[in-house]
Amino acid sequence: MIFTLPYCPYSQSSLATRSRSCRAGWSARLARACRRLGFGFTLIELMIVLAIVGVIAAYAIPAYQDYLARSRVGEGLSLAASARLAVAENAASGNTFSGGYASPPATRNVESIRVDDDTGQITVAFTTRVAAVGSNTLTLVPSVPDNADAPTARIALSKGGVQAGALTWECFAGGKAASSLPAPGAGPAPTDAPTLPSNLAPPECRS
Repeated sequence: MIFTLPYCPYSQSSLATRSRSCRAGWSARLARACRRLGFGFTLIELMIVLAIVGVIAAYAIPAYQDYLARSRVGEGLSLAASARLAVAENAASGNTFSGGYASPPATRNVESIRVDDDTGQITVAFTTRVAAVGSNTLTLVPSVPDNADAPTARIALSKGGVQAGALTWECFAGGKAASSLPAPGAGPAPTDAPTLPSNLAPPECRS
């Protein structure tokens, strides 16, 4: 909309008076225009905006919380690298799978990392910053080929024996009950079912 100023003839003798008259006329005309256009928000418009913001927040906040949790799960998998190395070295020499390994101190995100001496499986437990107690574990399961020269399947590690062939690790989160490794065949499943919700786990840990 185009606003036109009221005509204010210029005169040296009455400049101040006419200037005030011009400003007063302009202010009155602008006020009338604003009333016609309805400047500002009505209560209904404000409620609609708040409803839209609420709907967006309902989807965005949980997604962001899941993103934060997944980044914290990554810390646990990184800390488990030393446990995986210890299991691989001990399996190759026939030693106890946890031999020489010391679990790192707990962090804000990772509660503990434990190696099972019977299977070599590694359980990573997370703090409540990641997931609630009882729903906070991931399991890393090792396996080796059943035959180093012509493998047809993957088998669990054998306690006390020297393992032949390359060791493979598979990650399991809650809901993943069976191995999904490719040829030469699926590997063993965890002895203790992991509990971390799959939406908080990396893709390779999901079923």
